[in-house]
Amino acid sequence: MLKKRLISYFLFGILLILFSCNKEVKNFNDIHFVLEFDENQIRLDNVGNPAVIPAGNAAQTPLMNLMSVHYIELSENEFVPFKDGAVLYTAPQTSEGGDEAINFDEAQVSGAGVDFVKINLERLAPGTYKYIRVSVAYQNYDIKYNINDIPIFGDLTDQTGTAASFLGFNTYISDLKVKNLTTTINANKLQGFWAFESLFTEDLEPYNAIYSGQAPAGATTVVNPLDATSPVPEGSCVITGAFAEPLIIDGTETSELFIYISFSVNNSFEWIDSNGNGDWDLDAIVPANNEAVVDMGLRGLIPSWEWKE
Repeated sequence: MLKKRLISYFLFGILLILFSCNKEVKNFNDIHFVLEFDENQIRLDNVGNPAVIPAGNAAQTPLMNLMSVHYIELSENEFVPFKDGAVLYTAPQTSEGGDEAINFDEAQVSGAGVDFVKINLERLAPGTYKYIRVSVAYQNYDIKYNINDIPIFGDLTDQTGTAASFLGFNTYISDLKVKNLTTTINANKLQGFWAFESLFTEDLEPYNAIYSGQAPAGATTVVNPLDATSPVPEGSCVITGAFAEPLIIDGTETSELFIYISFSVNNSFEWIDSNGNGDWDLDAIVPANNEAVVDMGLRGLIPSWEWKE
């Protein structure tokens, strides 16, 4: 019995060795996408020209906390149409709210300096890639504000709160937690929807609330310097940026590829400055008196890459 058992183990070992020798061995290297937010990066308009703040408006540079990206594509030149390049990432979508929309409940959210997503390098065909397109779905950031008519306390200046803003073409949101408070929405929201939490502390904490609004259609900045040759759909937030040095893939790479996506947040939160004081003013009692947010679009994208062992 023992002899038969030893023979069986021996034969099994031989078969396992033969199978292993015939099996194709692959190196599973990844592309790592890393988000960065730069307050000093140039502030651009929709077609990539330097932009100033329009008369009658005011803007501030937010302190970025989190972001969610919906779509990533690399393209070889300026003539490649949107979605005809190497599409490497698309986040989940849903029709729960009616029309097809980004599914915020399943969105992957990340801060700066860490891998947002990893993609197998074998998904990127050999070629020379000059541009990246990134669709931003969601941002979460801290901003300064004034608020009037707080019961008992009156008017308060130089406060800090947290904003959540949605830049994607359409986003289904069930429950939205801005910082500490949560509001139930259960609906699709078009590009430009925002919610803001006051973040009061101590005696003011009972007066904390979430304020929300909708920027006008078409007002959100979406930087695309290739607009003349390769436009993106209106109402989307597909931001385009050029690599300083083209990314060359020949199919023999054995290292990890890191692609850094640096967004300009230079005065990216913009509102109509009704009283001309340069501050964002809210009203705790009458929402109609809140100064209207008109733009929270990112102001440019500069990508870079490096190989790491």
